[in-house]
Amino acid sequence: MKKKLIKEVKKSFKKHFNVKPIMVFSPGRINLIGEHTDYNDGFVFPAAIDKGIALAIDKNDENVSNVYALNKEEMYSFGLENIAPLKDGGWRNYILGVVSEIQKLNIQLDNFNCVFAGDIPGGAGMSSSAALENSVVFGLNELFDLKLTKEQMILISQKAEHNYAGVKCGIMDQYASMFGEKKSALLLDCRSIESTSFKIDFKKYKLLLINSNVKHDLSESAYNDRRAVCEKVSKLLNLTALRDASLEDLNSIKSKISNVDYEKTSYVIEENSRVEKFSEAIQKNDIETLGDLIYQSHDGLSSKYKVSCKELDFLVDETRNNSKILGARMMGGGFGGCTINFIKKSEIEDFKNEISKNFKKEFDKECSIYQVKLSEGTRIIKK
Repeated sequence: MKKKLIKEVKKSFKKHFNVKPIMVFSPGRINLIGEHTDYNDGFVFPAAIDKGIALAIDKNDENVSNVYALNKEEMYSFGLENIAPLKDGGWRNYILGVVSEIQKLNIQLDNFNCVFAGDIPGGAGMSSSAALENSVVFGLNELFDLKLTKEQMILISQKAEHNYAGVKCGIMDQYASMFGEKKSALLLDCRSIESTSFKIDFKKYKLLLINSNVKHDLSESAYNDRRAVCEKVSKLLNLTALRDASLEDLNSIKSKISNVDYEKTSYVIEENSRVEKFSEAIQKNDIETLGDLIYQSHDGLSSKYKVSCKELDFLVDETRNNSKILGARMMGGGFGGCTINFIKKSEIEDFKNEISKNFKKEFDKECSIYQVKLSEGTRIIKK
């Protein structure tokens, strides 16, 4: 949690609204392994991080609610009646979506003032949208004493993403942001929405995120397309979701689906299995297996699920012959964003210099590099 970020948000709120607000911090997340398995009722391995959204909120007695996006220096005011998604609404739709989904539960809201800002790099695959949604629903729950559980809040956030941002995401992002634990990752079953916490000691290794600073436009439509493929194949198999499928099941209908759809769905089945093997390797402290599974995950995302891009593949390939790096893979929905790298602490500075130079030479643009710590989930910030 960044004290400076929280201080800036609090200061901005006082400037705009001149009262003392409730303060909320909602973290972004990383995912160690298990990409695109969440909307298939599968397993994922996320963790909340020490970057996120700080939000200040309080009641007002006006006829509108006012939300100020500090990073963008944009104020948005809206009434609580007849809320609908805005065309090209950007961040506004996440706010409107959360308010609307609360109202759909027959919960009465009054108008409020809000300021938020974040230090999660946009488009980096660290779920800034889930952090924003969670911060808003958590803040409103506290402000109006709505008595929502954390489980109810993450479902509100997920529906806001579906119905107002148009992304048919699974539950992982909202769950990890809400329920994260310090120095721990969560093995999350996306069907039961229950998790097992794993205290993770990376020993000589640290997590390093390399942001390609690329976000290709087709990410949202391609994401929804892949979800549709998974649902279509599940239906052909008479299964609720691909989580229940084996490769043998998939092979039994291979002639009924295209090669492209076969590759995509086989990736999901294999990735689901990798997540479970990953948790077993952590328990056994089997570092080499962890690294192998991470590389396998990237290869499947790139060659089978086809959600990588040349920049992400380059960043991963640059690590493959480096004995100081345990494993690397693309992280998030794809088509840009970050790679996650498990690297020896002693090698971080040399590797940062080398990868920055090589990426610049290859693509004539800069990558950005972040170190992150595993953090606790969405919470009220006390003094």
